[in-house]
Amino acid sequence: MTDNTYLNALLGAVATVLLSFTGISPVLGGALAGYLEGGETNDGLRVGAISGAIASIPVLGILVLVLFVVPVAPDAGVVLGSVVLILGIIALAFAYTMALSAIGGVIGSYVKREL
Repeated sequence: MTDNTYLNALLGAVATVLLSFTGISPVLGGALAGYLEGGETNDGLRVGAISGAIASIPVLGILVLVLFVVPVAPDAGVVLGSVVLILGIIALAFAYTMALSAIGGVIGSYVKREL
């Protein structure tokens, strides 16, 4: 891990958010972070995953705000079931973004080594 790992991950996260219209933005943001980081495959994997985690924070914050602040139903059982479902969806979204960003990080580090 270099001194710039978190900066590279932050730049990759910003790219992920800005390129969200593409549909593959986590891969592109992770690839940018991996390219900037350089090094071995593990370095790209690590910085890509960190980039995905950082990029997930705003989305997770909005999901939590909308889904927990808006009342679901007056019945406690329905609310509990909804909370479990919502937490599962949030965990899957977080894992999806981190995994694709990590793959992008590996691709970025590979491209950096080959150029």
